[in-house]
Amino acid sequence: MTVKTLQDLLNEGVDGRGVLVRSDLNVPLDDNGQITDPGRIIASVPTIEALVQAGAKVVVTAHLGRPKGEPDPKFSLAPVAAKLAELLGRNVQLAGDVVGYDALSRSEGLTDGDVLLLENVRFDPRETSKDEAERGKLAAALVELVGEDGAFVSDGFGVVHRKQASVYDVAKLLPHYAGTLVAAEVEVLAKLTENSERPYAVVLGGSKVSDKLAVIEALAPKVDTLVIGGGMCFTFLAAQGLSVGSSLLQEEMIETCKGLLERYADVIHLPRDIVVADRFAADADSKVVPANEIPEGWMGLDVGPESVDRFAALLTEAKTVFWNGPMGVFEFDNFAAGTRGVAEAIVTATGKGAFTVVGGGDSAAAVRALGLPEDGFSHISTGGGASLEYLEGKELPGISVLED
Repeated sequence: MTVKTLQDLLNEGVDGRGVLVRSDLNVPLDDNGQITDPGRIIASVPTIEALVQAGAKVVVTAHLGRPKGEPDPKFSLAPVAAKLAELLGRNVQLAGDVVGYDALSRSEGLTDGDVLLLENVRFDPRETSKDEAERGKLAAALVELVGEDGAFVSDGFGVVHRKQASVYDVAKLLPHYAGTLVAAEVEVLAKLTENSERPYAVVLGGSKVSDKLAVIEALAPKVDTLVIGGGMCFTFLAAQGLSVGSSLLQEEMIETCKGLLERYADVIHLPRDIVVADRFAADADSKVVPANEIPEGWMGLDVGPESVDRFAALLTEAKTVFWNGPMGVFEFDNFAAGTRGVAEAIVTATGKGAFTVVGGGDSAAAVRALGLPEDGFSHISTGGGASLEYLEGKELPGISVLED
């Protein structure tokens, strides 16, 4: 795969040129609209900063949440613009629209080194349209903001698995380059799929087996250890004939899990004990029980201490580790120990020379929420879904369109 990079663009020169950057600024907000984890904004800064320093007129496009193709104040990028300005140490203008009058007039007024953030690109229904012509019209309007001699830098790895106007279609209209973040992500994931040192361990958590089925199918034949925790482990436990109380359960996936357990019995590792609660709440009554003794009416919200010890023993000896999905409801202190224990084991593996990757999404949020050292992992991805699809062997439209 031959893809031009940000460095190639900088070598060509961007002084006085408009550069459209697709960043991934889709950060979580609390009920008051405050950013709770700025990780993706922080990760977007190096590419924008490099372009600013080189004298480009930078126009950034990004999305936040899932607005329904029309403006929605609760999904405005205003808090993102403020945080980005703080991190860059310079003013970041926020356009009042995506490609309308305000965006156009502000882009025309940019001087060298200025940064303009467009309002949430998903406020425009053409961004996610299945109609190529409609997406093309939005892409053309985005190109107009940076001019005919402009360039496009794809730096939002979290969206490269989407064929969307600001990700895919703009790359067909402008000279295109992979930003620092996208180039680094592809390099890391290629190492996981093509050149992984053994023993190779994968840790999968999260709520649904269906969300991770394809990656389990793709990785199970290639790895030495596949640890399964989080809500999805209960469907596997049910596939072993165990009662899981009122724990999260995908009944339609039980037969599939039976088949996986039969095929990969020597690879898949499930929890032996569970932290159960009488209700889903931070202050719920809780206790640790063997995985085969979950009481009726109780729900599993974390893996137990014996399971953590067993998983840790496997992970600390691995040479390659990929982790995607928490082991429990880490947002509640009483149910965070499983995620913390597994994460600390991966940090230990890193310290012993292992190549360790946190696969974005909730796992990356957990690292920061639990106060774990980010440099305790070889790489923390910004793209959960994109990372998984890459590891599944799927083509990522936002990457393939950058190939020359």
